[in-house]
Amino acid sequence: MTKRFVDHLIQDRRLVILRLIKGAGGAANDSVLTAGVRMSGHETATRDDVRADLDFLKERGCITIDWFEDKVRVAHLTERGQDVVAGRIEVDGVKKPSPGAS
Repeated sequence: MTKRFVDHLIQDRRLVILRLIKGAGGAANDSVLTAGVRMSGHETATRDDVRADLDFLKERGCITIDWFEDKVRVAHLTERGQDVVAGRIEVDGVKKPSPGAS
């Protein structure tokens, strides 16, 4: 795979994560997100990939992260993250959703 295609996959995976969190009512743990990402077409994604994406999204203000029993990360969608999912703003490193697909 070319670097450009790999970057596209990562950006898409990050958008998928934000959509999954939104669909889960605004919060989801990393285990559930990993399963959801795999079911959404990123079959080779690992939990480490998802955790790295969560860190990336947190650094950009799209989510906050809490820990459950110091073992499981729980991601919470922020207003900025909602804006990304809705296509109202763009965040470098996250795929922009197609018009009308939030």
